[in-house]
Amino acid sequence: MSLKKLNKTQRSAVEANDGPILIFAGAGSGKTRVLTHKMFYLIREGLYKPENILSVTFTNKAAKEMKLRVMELLKTDDLPITIGTFHSVCARLLRVEAKHLDLSPQFAIYDVQDQIDLLKVVLKELNVPKDVLAPNHARNQISYLKSKMITPSAQTRKARTILEKTVVEVYRSYQKALRHNEALDFDDLLLYPLELFDKHPKVLAKYQRKWKYILVDEYQDTNRPQYNFLTRLSEKHQQICVVGDDDQSIYGWRGADVSNILDFEKFFPSCRVFTLDKNYRSTQQILDAATSVVTHNDRRAKKNLIAANGPGELLGLLETRDELEEADAIISALEKEIKINKRTFSDFSVLYRTNAQSRPLEDAFRRMGIPYNIVGSIRFYHRKEVKDVLAYLRLVINLRDSISLRRIVNFPPRGIGMKTMDKCVQQGDKDNVELFSVLKNAEKLPIRGKQSESLISFYDLIKKYYDLRNKLSASELTRSLIEEAGVLKLFKESTDPDDRERYENVSELLNSIDEFCQKRQDSTLSDFLEEVSLLSDIDHWNDSDNRVTLMTVHSSKGLEFPVVFVAGLDDGLFPLYNAMETKEGLEEERRLFYVALTRAQERVFLLYATNRRRMGGENVMGMPSRFIGEIPNNFLDRIEFHSALTRRVVGGSLQKRTKVAVTRTVTTFDDFKAGDMVEHSIFGAGKIMVLSGTGENQRVGVIFKDGTKKKLIVKYANLTKIS
Repeated sequence: MSLKKLNKTQRSAVEANDGPILIFAGAGSGKTRVLTHKMFYLIREGLYKPENILSVTFTNKAAKEMKLRVMELLKTDDLPITIGTFHSVCARLLRVEAKHLDLSPQFAIYDVQDQIDLLKVVLKELNVPKDVLAPNHARNQISYLKSKMITPSAQTRKARTILEKTVVEVYRSYQKALRHNEALDFDDLLLYPLELFDKHPKVLAKYQRKWKYILVDEYQDTNRPQYNFLTRLSEKHQQICVVGDDDQSIYGWRGADVSNILDFEKFFPSCRVFTLDKNYRSTQQILDAATSVVTHNDRRAKKNLIAANGPGELLGLLETRDELEEADAIISALEKEIKINKRTFSDFSVLYRTNAQSRPLEDAFRRMGIPYNIVGSIRFYHRKEVKDVLAYLRLVINLRDSISLRRIVNFPPRGIGMKTMDKCVQQGDKDNVELFSVLKNAEKLPIRGKQSESLISFYDLIKKYYDLRNKLSASELTRSLIEEAGVLKLFKESTDPDDRERYENVSELLNSIDEFCQKRQDSTLSDFLEEVSLLSDIDHWNDSDNRVTLMTVHSSKGLEFPVVFVAGLDDGLFPLYNAMETKEGLEEERRLFYVALTRAQERVFLLYATNRRRMGGENVMGMPSRFIGEIPNNFLDRIEFHSALTRRVVGGSLQKRTKVAVTRTVTTFDDFKAGDMVEHSIFGAGKIMVLSGTGENQRVGVIFKDGTKKKLIVKYANLTKIS
């Protein structure tokens, strides 16, 4: 395998290996290809051994794809190269070096919900009311401070207002609580290695020797801890190659610093710079429209992207009356694309600025029977019953994890309430012992005998599997523990219809642990818990499903689709009002819009509404986004659209706010019957198998020619009889 498939600039960037390298990779310019071929080149040419290469990126999905591609290029099934996300690489490093930081190698990794649960405890202990500082707000504040490497002590000197001083106090107590629980949050995973390197130079030297060449993907999204981690590792050998696009830096709100890539040459004066400007994804119309907007930003590296796919079509622009008509307009355009260009559902993605915008879209897609997939909805591993089982496993691994203990001490129900737990906490403080240890002698607590028996029984159960944790496989231990705890029995015997799904979810979790153990036979329960805790939204996305993808623009980063709809392009929604308050905020929104457009390969549709229902139910007058105004008219095709919607005022007076009821006007209905052959605008010809109701309330079950089965509401389905 040679480098012949690379273009001239890509090949030059791959072959450059002496000193720091900065690669500006415009959208769709083949950065993943360059990264994978660079790893392949370094190994094939004998410049570096696989075990001496470190490659970091931002999602597990990207890391896995990269590793598979390199293995394919090298024609090998085994590749001892370190490829992973910043968090996974740091987590593995910390488990090995934990002793140097007085940390247990079995430390728990707290996700966002775990952090919020811990902060609820901290806020309660500090007597901080929710209206002064809510747990989620406290978490966001603390995470932002950590991303800027600001310690509680440093922030104490800066705090001026009562709220700022309260945040510092909560921050300090939260860190103590994390240490007490032998737990790290996501930010700590990045900060602790830096502390390790500072306090133990020999450990730093060890990893500098180990990772002699470093490659970084999506470098524009790095924050200060990540930048420090990379520079500390590469400061001696200077063998580092970073790839990124400043125009796609969209995570400033969580601490990412675009100056890391823009100022890379200042940090590494001897670096060589390559700019990948040949785009293999989008058409020139899409690229020029996106570039015309992002060039309004002051601070950016100049790039002139050239499309390999030719000029392409104009960007469709649709004005709609409200979010309901917006959803109809999307479905109408989608129908035409399917008919004219023979597209499938998976060819389409609908992007929006905030998760709240998905609701009217989902309603419309469900009415029309269009299959869709939402990225960023409740993830499998975040479902309550799944997190409950994971909490059992985490407690078995780490008996000091009080958040997991609190979560499951009364699951399945054991008659243990919050007041009982408060008494346990008080006893633990009094005896200066861990919360879990208190349960062992629960008969000494001022509680009823039945409650003390339940606590002792729970203690014995967890202690039993704690002692077995190194004797059983992760799969054996989990199945036995969940069986003995009565989790599956609880859902299986329940009369609650939702508990059937919960039973299936827990069963699916057990299956996933089985599969994990089969794939990695030397793995432990800790390995599984770590992998689960570091998964992101996009790691769960399955692009093989034939469904329309609905997601926020942030979630779409790194993906591509033949047709992209950007919904909600109202000023104040995209860009958001609060982002427009600062120049930096507005520039990041512009970059986000650039990301949205450059997800598209062939077609883009931009939509805005003149009225939109916002939070609180108010209808707000809408203006088209300023970003639409920054696109020259010659790139836009203004498409007229009016759906079959009528509005009527319901009630209302001078004193009371009027409400607007929205109904769909349909003039005629076929009175269908079972056996009728019908035509659907998307699914084609089919046969009605079952039906119920009449007129506009009629529902039909149809089997279409390709075998697709759909339940449709006649009122919305626009079915026509055919012979």
